[in-house]
Amino acid sequence: MTDRKPPGVNFESFVDKQIREAEERGEFAGLSGFGKPLADDNAPYDELWWVKQKMHREGFAALPPALALRKAAEDAAEAARTAASEAQLRRVLGEINTQIAEALARPPAGPPLNLKPFDVEAAAAEWRRNHPGRR
Repeated sequence: MTDRKPPGVNFESFVDKQIREAEERGEFAGLSGFGKPLADDNAPYDELWWVKQKMHREGFAALPPALALRKAAEDAAEAARTAASEAQLRRVLGEINTQIAEALARPPAGPPLNLKPFDVEAAAAEWRRNHPGRR
């Protein structure tokens, strides 16, 4: 907490003195935004800017359920392509197929799902072609 401005002292010189003393004590050295560019001041004002920043910092996504499932399906397809074993590929695709089947039975709110379950046998055959000698 800063001291109160003594009577008879110029306000500007009092503030400048407080800032200078804080700099000398190193109180500005470890600020979180140090060395980072300032936010774009030409962007239109967004009333929920702080919510979006908090979600970004915490790693939350605000996708509708249908888009979140599409993203999960893309991630599962990539994980299946890079699976270390055929069993891992089958597990990954089996899990996402369960989620897709549930979503097809009860379509989530938002944009259309536009997904169909993965063909696990075709993916396993492709994996075996790309990884000869591994099971």
